[in-house]
Amino acid sequence: MIWSLIVGAIIGAVAGAITNRGAAMGWIANIVAGLVGSALGQWLLGTWGPSLAGMALFPSIIGAVIVVLIVSYVMGISARK
Repeated sequence: MIWSLIVGAIIGAVAGAITNRGAAMGWIANIVAGLVGSALGQWLLGTWGPSLAGMALFPSIIGAVIVVLIVSYVMGISARK
């Protein structure tokens, strides 16, 4: 379970870095975005590519980017300038 949280945090941090919104959301939100994004990405795209802690990395990152963009849009968080 701890390994899943660590991998989820990394996936969320990568998604936050890709979207430039990770620092505005915080670490807890990045972990949640990584875990939820992992589930969403694997549901939409399947489980192809390398896997850590039961999470396929490429679909998980794509799903986490989608989650970060949706959450930042709903909450009005903009990218740093």
